Amino acid sequence: MGVDERYHATYSISWDRIHQDCKMLAARLYTLGTWKQIIGVARGGLIPAAIVARELNIKLMDTVCVSSYSAKRQGEPVVLKDVQAPDGGADCLIIDDLVDTGKTAKVVRNLLPKACFATVYSKPEGRPFVDTFIMEVTQDTWILFPWDSEYSYSKPIVNDR
Repeated sequence: MGVDERYHATYSISWDRIHQDCKMLAARLYTLGTWKQIIGVARGGLIPAAIVARELNIKLMDTVCVSSYSAKRQGEPVVLKDVQAPDGGADCLIIDDLVDTGKTAKVVRNLLPKACFATVYSKPEGRPFVDTFIMEVTQDTWILFPWDSEYSYSKPIVNDR
């Protein structure tokens, strides 16, 4: 299945929106436990992890680096940088921006089976692989994050003549 066949919608997220959604995620995580460490899934989870860490006043942070996307194509995940935590990740939060098919989440979950895995956004196929998320979008939606886009001039529909 090609990219154009898989994604039928694009959902653009602003910097303000991602910040608000990350704060909502932090508020939810605050009620779920006491966390000693945050592990951001690089690259998409780094900004959400930093926001959650600030909101929960968690100073101990690490990353797990997994590569699975090339442009809009998802392949098999490859661990580029492993992560370890005591007791299989108990008292740890794993933070990512999105769970799509769950392939990356499965790999990370195997590394830290006792950690709480939270994402800001979820798609139906990936939903079973995370413990909590803030918003679900359809499987055929491409989420355009603010760190993947830039502002540019947009011509008016009607120009002065």
